[in-house]
Amino acid sequence: MSFLRRRKASSSAAAAARAPGEDDGGGGGDGEKKEREAKSRRKQGQQGGGGERPRRWSCVDSCCWFVGCICSIWWFLLFLFNAMPASFPQYVTEAITGPLPDPPGVKLRKEGLTARHPVVFVPGIVTGGLELWEGHQCAEGLFRKRLWGGTFGELYKRPLCWVEHMSLDNETGLDPPGIRVRPVSGLVAADYFAPGYFVWAVLIANLARIGYEEKNMYMAAYDWRLSFQNTEVRDQTLSRIKSNIELMVATSGGNKVVVIPHSMGVLYFLHFMKWVEAPAPMGGGGGSDWCAKHIKAVMNIGGPFLGVPKAVSGLFSVEARDIAVARAFAPGVLDKDVFKFQTLQHMMRMTRTWDSTMSMIPKGGDTIWGGVDWSPEGFFNCSTKRSKNVDITTSELSAVKDLENRAGVNYGRLISFGKDVAKIHSSEIERTDFRGAVKGRNLSNTSNCDVWTEYHHMGVGGVKAVADYKVYTASSILDLLYFVAPKLMKRGSAHFSYGIADNLDDPKYQHYRYWSNPLETKLPNAPDMEIYSLYGVGIPTERAYVYKVTPTSECYIPFQIDTSADGEREDSCLKDGVFSADGDETVPVLSAGYMCAKGWRGKTRFNPSGINTYVREYDHAPPANLLEGRGTQSGAHVDIMGNFALIEDIIRVAAGATGEDLGGDRVFSDIFRWCEKIQLQL
Repeated sequence: MSFLRRRKASSSAAAAARAPGEDDGGGGGDGEKKEREAKSRRKQGQQGGGGERPRRWSCVDSCCWFVGCICSIWWFLLFLFNAMPASFPQYVTEAITGPLPDPPGVKLRKEGLTARHPVVFVPGIVTGGLELWEGHQCAEGLFRKRLWGGTFGELYKRPLCWVEHMSLDNETGLDPPGIRVRPVSGLVAADYFAPGYFVWAVLIANLARIGYEEKNMYMAAYDWRLSFQNTEVRDQTLSRIKSNIELMVATSGGNKVVVIPHSMGVLYFLHFMKWVEAPAPMGGGGGSDWCAKHIKAVMNIGGPFLGVPKAVSGLFSVEARDIAVARAFAPGVLDKDVFKFQTLQHMMRMTRTWDSTMSMIPKGGDTIWGGVDWSPEGFFNCSTKRSKNVDITTSELSAVKDLENRAGVNYGRLISFGKDVAKIHSSEIERTDFRGAVKGRNLSNTSNCDVWTEYHHMGVGGVKAVADYKVYTASSILDLLYFVAPKLMKRGSAHFSYGIADNLDDPKYQHYRYWSNPLETKLPNAPDMEIYSLYGVGIPTERAYVYKVTPTSECYIPFQIDTSADGEREDSCLKDGVFSADGDETVPVLSAGYMCAKGWRGKTRFNPSGINTYVREYDHAPPANLLEGRGTQSGAHVDIMGNFALIEDIIRVAAGATGEDLGGDRVFSDIFRWCEKIQLQL
């Protein structure tokens, strides 16, 4: 029966496959065609599982699979990272590089060192976090969120709103109406600048290993955008630092504090030491012996005591080497209105409201930084691997001068308009004084410019006058900045000064505008206190610039670094329009080392009580591989905060050691020889 049913079913299917009207014995071409189509449909039905035609693979499918694979791999690696033992990265590193040295805190704890003197950290410019306490409507939802430091998320989400809230009032240098941005408090204010990028965190962790904790460590956070005196006017920051230091000394059994400023924090604490002695209301009213009673040592890290040339290029054209090179690779991208955000113009408008930047303009004029035809550093060999000084004896000075002229190295010319102008002797330079120049007609197409800078008041005539002067030294730089940014310099000159005092007993030097300039103020009367200058060497550091005038265009900054200017030799100090000297990548050795090497060494008019000063240099060594991160022997301006040798020096002093216990000076550069070339009355 089953056989008959199968045969019957087979006959029925065959009959159904035939077209209507087709007889069994015949069959035309039309019927055969239909039969083939039916077979084709059945075959497709069997392959497609229901008679539907298969869908073609598209680009969207490929993208989805690619994104899915990336996400899957990412989550898998994240799972492995969280699941692995904490010691696994160290195990892998040691398997590749060999056993790692103990961190300084572990090493010194084994030696028996323990916490003794309270420690005060003074962060520099940029590295301290800032948070929003009051803002405009565009900043809705950002109450007490970080505008500076952290992830910088709001910079990407709402850039114009971010610029508006990070800017200060262009007239007062304080908060604009309706905006309050304040410094983050506590150690978290500057332990990390951004996730994974440490500033003070490594030093704090190593201090903790010998017994330090938050009760005997204090981060003297302040709003680094403000002028130093205005931090007291607006936030009473200087008073808070004074009170906290007094409290820490009182609660530690009378042990004086060790103060550790970094970068611009060095100048800020120099200002504080004069402020705390000065009578109220301008000062803190602590008296002339306050520092002697409360401070054991000031260990300055990367201190720009005499300013930095990088501040000049920043104020003049919002540039440094990195930005200039970026402009060369992508011309116009940073200058034009890309996505309705004119990057450099907005940066200039914002940073020119930060009065603190003017504290780092070079101080001491041509006496310190050199003139049109000389500089203290003399000839400097900037090899591609690392900077190396050329040892020169007194008998070779005449030969050196010829070598300098042939090499075209003259750091005294902080700004030169043209590569040739930077090299030739001053007698060959034809200069037209810009100081009395009329600022001519306005720049072209400024009516359409959304970002108004002070350059728009100069006009074409003013721009030409600046370029025709050709060469600017540290003395004429001030006149240049007054000419191109009068509003900025008028505000800044009320808070900072850049000269050399003839008579430090003159009553005018009791004003706060002189307190952050070590050449116009005296150190405290504290003979038992120590002052250290700790900084990196061996890294090419910006020292002078070659500029050019940019073609006129809508909404433009008329001057920029000429990145096409390079030296002829491999070891030339001129690269991408920037002359480099020895330093820590930000602060030249001359600025970081001069005061402790000579200006304050022994009893001088700047150091009447004879405070002991020490120069401790750290020769830069880059990390050997990626596993070392930013390196434990780095001399770079911020990375030096993770330098094991520097951390060990700090911990030893905090635990009670003196400069003599550390071995006195440790010098790799020619700072002492350069100091001898500076003819300054001490």
